[in-house]
Amino acid sequence: MKYKDIIKNSMEEIAKDEKAIFIGYNLKHGSKGYGSLKDIPKSKILESPVAENLMTGLATGMAIEGFKPVLIFERHDFMLNALDSLVNYLDKLPILSNQQYNAPMIIRAVIGSMNPINPGPQHSQDFSDFFKARFNFPVYDPKNTYELKHSYEYAKKFKEPCMIIERRDLYDKE
Repeated sequence: MKYKDIIKNSMEEIAKDEKAIFIGYNLKHGSKGYGSLKDIPKSKILESPVAENLMTGLATGMAIEGFKPVLIFERHDFMLNALDSLVNYLDKLPILSNQQYNAPMIIRAVIGSMNPINPGPQHSQDFSDFFKARFNFPVYDPKNTYELKHSYEYAKKFKEPCMIIERRDLYDKE
């Protein structure tokens, strides 16, 4: 099974939960999460404007209220705009709330592809090491289909936020 098929199957499995919601841009139109959401009902997809900090705050609030968000960032580069919500709120929510709140969600953090056209220094940056060092919640960096499958198996049972780093250059690998 290809890397991208594991992602698509995982999204379809998560979508079976009535509380699951997929948040991001280009999800209902455009790339549809690089094809991973093409068979997800549109009622489960919340198309957002290009406002990464807002997307993260929205997903955090929805998770606190019992939804199971999957927050999708098409590129690591764009996540820099969400660092306020990620670092100062989502990551610290249990501490700030004296362990009363947590915001379980899956964050799909995609590293842009170098093929078929190299996008240069933008849209292909890799902040994996920064994310792993910065966040208290799990950050998975699967480099093959075996690791990816296990990352999503854990994420489907999430009780806290977790980030799964996806590498577009691996999508067609088995």
